[in-house]
Amino acid sequence: MASSSKPEASMLWGGRFTGKLDPLMQKYNNSITFDCVLYKEDILGSIAFARANAKAGIITDEEFNTIESGLHMVKKEWESNTFEIKTSDEDIHTANERRLCEIIGKKGKEVGGKLHSGRSRNEQVVCDMRMWLRQELRDIEQHLVSFLRVIAARAEQDIDYIMPGYTHLQRAQPIRWSHWLLSYGFAFAADLERLREVISRVNRNPLGCGALAGNPFNLDRDMITKELEFEGLLWNSMGGVADRDFVTETLQWGSMLMQHVSRWAEDLIIYSTAEFGFVHLADAYSTGSSLMPQKKNPDSLELLRGKSGRAFGHMAGFMMTQKGLASTYNKDLQESIEPMLDHVKTVADSIQIANGVLSTLTANPDKMRAALDPFMLATDVADYLVLKGVPFRETHHTSGRCVAKSEELGIPMNELSLEQFKAIDHRFEEDIFDAFSYEASVERRSAKGGTSKSSVLEQIKVLQGMLG
Repeated sequence: MASSSKPEASMLWGGRFTGKLDPLMQKYNNSITFDCVLYKEDILGSIAFARANAKAGIITDEEFNTIESGLHMVKKEWESNTFEIKTSDEDIHTANERRLCEIIGKKGKEVGGKLHSGRSRNEQVVCDMRMWLRQELRDIEQHLVSFLRVIAARAEQDIDYIMPGYTHLQRAQPIRWSHWLLSYGFAFAADLERLREVISRVNRNPLGCGALAGNPFNLDRDMITKELEFEGLLWNSMGGVADRDFVTETLQWGSMLMQHVSRWAEDLIIYSTAEFGFVHLADAYSTGSSLMPQKKNPDSLELLRGKSGRAFGHMAGFMMTQKGLASTYNKDLQESIEPMLDHVKTVADSIQIANGVLSTLTANPDKMRAALDPFMLATDVADYLVLKGVPFRETHHTSGRCVAKSEELGIPMNELSLEQFKAIDHRFEEDIFDAFSYEASVERRSAKGGTSKSSVLEQIKVLQGMLG
């Protein structure tokens, strides 16, 4: 078996060693099982590097053409799922170069072997990762924009639904259902802003950094940067090969997004219970019980909540991996790829599931309204006296006495008589009963950012403007 023999010649580091490689160590070391997803980026990066080497005179134009043609053939094999991974292919770079040499034929070892001139896998892998990640993040950006458009559309569609707003999971004040939607909408919009910044920092070119000290052949890094559509260079070769901050930042970003997704899901899980009944999930995003026929479980939302922990684990685990590393490249950094791959998939899938849940969700305005309670208008009672010139600290105390009186009598606060109100504070007049209107309450919150109709409509426009 190849795994019990000397390191294969296709292993770029093999010439240094004369002993056998432990079979388990070979498997432990290999990354081809997961970094093969980077095949396209690895090939495009190799072509750009070879072109720059041709410009520098390290290879001839004919040799470049041979390499470029061969690499395109390798790419087609990956795309058609006919590429055969061999035991000696420890990573995607080794696999692609090995196959390139085979395709070129007789001159394969001579010409193909020149591909790696002046290049290190240290720079190559991070180039592949950055190219792959920037596109995945751009796709996630579009998923997030789509989700935010649904939030804005639902907020506009359901703007007349009034529901309890909560603090400490206790009914607090009346709000519009749309206002709740937009509270998360702006959190996700902030995530979108941060994502766009992350993409810009991901999209930097490390090729030409060498193993750590730079390239010895006067490589035109600007030419490579342009060809591979990077926004700029990584300016220090040591930092360039060691840097995985772009992965860490992605994991941090995704963890924050998933925290928002989790809290959003938690609210909807609560709102979908029979005790609340504010929303009804579509069958497409629910499951049943294996024992209880009547059950309809919000599994989509529970999975979103659960996968937020998974996303945070990616971030925390990789930060722990990096915390004690000496400069520059260490093999520990291979541990950046798998969490990156799983994190990106987890986040992308989660946004799309959240979008599907909200797109198909049915809101129940009657249940929302039934959950409103006159006690939730106690602040409006205090505000009533504020408008008559009474200091708020005094009106807060007065309104609290009204609450206590209604509890003592066992009646809703709006059923107290005018005489009972006046017995608490002589400044109450007949128009105090106007304060006990849920519609009027939400409309009074008309300052920017409030829950009045005009304010919510303004928020919708602001949110839509953030999407680009």
